[in-house]
Amino acid sequence: MNPDQNKAPLFAALTQYSAKNYAYLHLPAHRQGKALAELLSPGGKNLLHLDLTELPGLDDLYYPQGAIAEAQDLAAALYKADQSFFLVNGTSGGIQALILSLCRPGDKLLLPRNCHRAVLGGLILSGAEPVYLPPVISWEFGFATGVAPEDLARTLNEHQDCYGLLLVHPTYYGVGGDLARLTTLTHQENKPVLVDEAHGAHFPFHPALPPDALSAGADAVVQSMHKLGGSLTQSSLLHLKGRRLTSSRLSDSLRLLQTSSPSYLLLASLDVARRQMALHGRELLSQALEIAFQARDELSKIPGLKIFGAENLDYQGACFFDPTRIVISVKQWGLTGYQTAKILTSAYRVQVEMTDYYNLVAVVSLGSTREDAQALVKGLSEIWQKWANINPPLPDVPLFPPPVPVRLTPRKAWFAPNRLVSLKESAGLVSAQEITLSPPGVPLLFPGEEITIEMRDYLDQLKKIDIPVKGFTGSHKDRLRVIKN
Repeated sequence: MNPDQNKAPLFAALTQYSAKNYAYLHLPAHRQGKALAELLSPGGKNLLHLDLTELPGLDDLYYPQGAIAEAQDLAAALYKADQSFFLVNGTSGGIQALILSLCRPGDKLLLPRNCHRAVLGGLILSGAEPVYLPPVISWEFGFATGVAPEDLARTLNEHQDCYGLLLVHPTYYGVGGDLARLTTLTHQENKPVLVDEAHGAHFPFHPALPPDALSAGADAVVQSMHKLGGSLTQSSLLHLKGRRLTSSRLSDSLRLLQTSSPSYLLLASLDVARRQMALHGRELLSQALEIAFQARDELSKIPGLKIFGAENLDYQGACFFDPTRIVISVKQWGLTGYQTAKILTSAYRVQVEMTDYYNLVAVVSLGSTREDAQALVKGLSEIWQKWANINPPLPDVPLFPPPVPVRLTPRKAWFAPNRLVSLKESAGLVSAQEITLSPPGVPLLFPGEEITIEMRDYLDQLKKIDIPVKGFTGSHKDRLRVIKN
């Protein structure tokens, strides 16, 4: 069979999707260009006129002295950083570069157990030894939040030889812990604090939003400007502040990890999005917040729905929440978040940012409209009437993995000889790979961790209730790689 080279299947899928005109309650924030219109027709020309390379006058991302250097300096001034870097490999690349610049093989790095899978790349490249911190769990909604200060204080005392702390602020659910307190505790030991602020690039621009990581004292912050700042997908910002990290070492790491042909479209989008946030960020966010608060109020009136809000903050792992990120529990409906989102998409042309077993997460961003929010409210109201009001509530399911022993560093496990086994026969063996719940992209099992009986049974339970766990192979998706004995 000869494949038909007349086809362009991805291009066709994107074109067909765009024509359906879904309600837009997800990322990226620019809403297919509507919230960054200036970039679409620069000087009245097509966007592709900007798809250039390192030509005279256009500077060099990795040795900036001209336009890129000035653009990065403007970003640093806006975010109150000492130095900022434009990233073209997303926040994942920035996180990995930070870990590689800080840690060498065997160095300990403290990090929350619900960190993003991007951290794994940094651990493998650097050879760092992870020391996992347990996050606080929001049991009512079934997701992990931030780290409790007392847990960090105890871990810092137990691992005084650690090289630093990496935190997530906020989580994919828009929830942040007491970052200022966590930073103070770490700085008292003269250790740097790195922050994955992928979902918080908009925080500094409105007082109704949580405090940003730099204002809380962080030494290094990586932000997905493309998620909520308005730039193009894959473009991010990395900020440094203070002297606990070496700028030259970080620059070397970025040159090593990022593409040698950086996209000027991505770089230009960072520049324009930064300017838009500087000049109009508060206005745009005020509009988004107004839409979000109205939607929250209307959604809270639908029987059976629970909306995460101020009343759900425990002031341990959850001290702040982003009101523009609407976390909606459908547990009482007896429908999973996955089922509810599928109905929203097929019957009401509403796309939300993510779903899990109990929840939907809808994002009201710079480009979201009242019509988008009203479509969500209307859809959920009708789903309640047609599908949900006859079902018993969902059962309680343990959605956070049990603790397991770390037997090898991720780097050693990654390079160790391995073999495939079924999940059923994996108990007592050491994983050679990650098993991830995505979204939100959180590893349930890291390379180098022992697959205890409890972990095996937990993963098996998730598979039985059709939670989308990624990493298994084989015809029945029940096989994984383990270290050879």
